[in-house]
Amino acid sequence: TMSAEPHRTAGVNSNANNGLKMPAAHQSVRRYRRDTSEVSCCLKYLIFGFNVVFWLVGLGILSVGVWAWSEKDTFSNLSRLANVALDPAFVLIIAGTVTFIIGFTGCVGALRENTCLLAAYALFLAVILLLQITAVFMIFIFRDWIKLQATTGFQAFIVHYREDPDQQNLIDWIQEDWLQCCGIEGPKDWDKNNYFNCSSRDVGSREACGVPFSCCKRKPNEIIKNKQCGYDVRKPGYSYDVSKIINEKGCLQAGEEWIERNLLNISTLGLVITFLQIIGICFSQNLRADIFAQKSKWH
Repeated sequence: TMSAEPHRTAGVNSNANNGLKMPAAHQSVRRYRRDTSEVSCCLKYLIFGFNVVFWLVGLGILSVGVWAWSEKDTFSNLSRLANVALDPAFVLIIAGTVTFIIGFTGCVGALRENTCLLAAYALFLAVILLLQITAVFMIFIFRDWIKLQATTGFQAFIVHYREDPDQQNLIDWIQEDWLQCCGIEGPKDWDKNNYFNCSSRDVGSREACGVPFSCCKRKPNEIIKNKQCGYDVRKPGYSYDVSKIINEKGCLQAGEEWIERNLLNISTLGLVITFLQIIGICFSQNLRADIFAQKSKWH
């Protein structure tokens, strides 16, 4: 009897010890689950999903820009580098690069829970937001200066119309599809181009004293475009009514009228973009705060 008592006591102590260990293990598991669930999965994958799309769009724009740039072989013709800022391919490269970088930092930063990349993502969005706000104030304060710069840029497009296919396509799209206009202030501006200058008749240019086909007015149910519709329309003594053939309004005036007509839509779009940028900054900062809170429990 004396020998059995210690065994019972030992058994009770052993069971008691085991009973103390099990709740501690369960508490450790629960604490681990609680600690690892602090980073919001919804927030994380929302940022990730949005920026995957942004990243792919940036990659696509960048690829198109690089392809267009390589097709023109710009570096073999150094004279084109003087107007590189007006080159649509160069603009696509810059826009695609910026979009790609922002999408990359947001996508990878959210997926890997990398606070440095998320901070860079928020910083990029904040800088772009600041530039947008500055641009809006600049437009209202320096309206005349901006109009002058737009005029100068369009004049350069007209001068190099036949030399750069991208600039040519851009002008044709502006004149024919977007604003239905011709030249900066009117058809006479095309006299600045060597091909459409009236003096080019001396060298046998068929386009002399004319305008590009994109200046011509649209005809209903026209299937095939008449690329010669602008020939001789600025020639003295032209026998037809020019106003029925080409658009005589300049693109500068047409652009101002388009902005006035669509000011509400432009403002709404700007506010939506601004709101999304602010949301992106807030979400990325909230995710960083969650990650820091999670890390603090392990140190």
